[in-house]
Amino acid sequence: MKKKILIVDDEKNIRLLLQEELTDEGYDVILAEDGAAALRMIREEKPDLVTLDIKMPGEDGLSVLRKIRETDYDLPVIICSAYSVYKSDFAAVAADHYIVKSSDFNELKGKIREILGHKS
Repeated sequence: MKKKILIVDDEKNIRLLLQEELTDEGYDVILAEDGAAALRMIREEKPDLVTLDIKMPGEDGLSVLRKIRETDYDLPVIICSAYSVYKSDFAAVAADHYIVKSSDFNELKGKIREILGHKS
């Protein structure tokens, strides 16, 4: 059975690019454009892993991460942000990994494989 990944990012192009990259790796990929949609999809879709942007309109990723940890502590979450400054933020410590966004998705794909035990 394919592992399901939820990508949470307010930038549509990032969501679609990650969806394509991770689908090519053999995962089922679902998308959310903001924190409210992410929390709803976690309840409804039961993903195996979440990639979560920090800077989003409305509720930011760190607030969403806190809510995820309150209800589903064991759900793996990878913070995926363009801002490395948040890496040392106390709330980001609740994430399983923190990756700075780049055009090279190898680090992210490697962390996902490591967490989910998926061989590509």
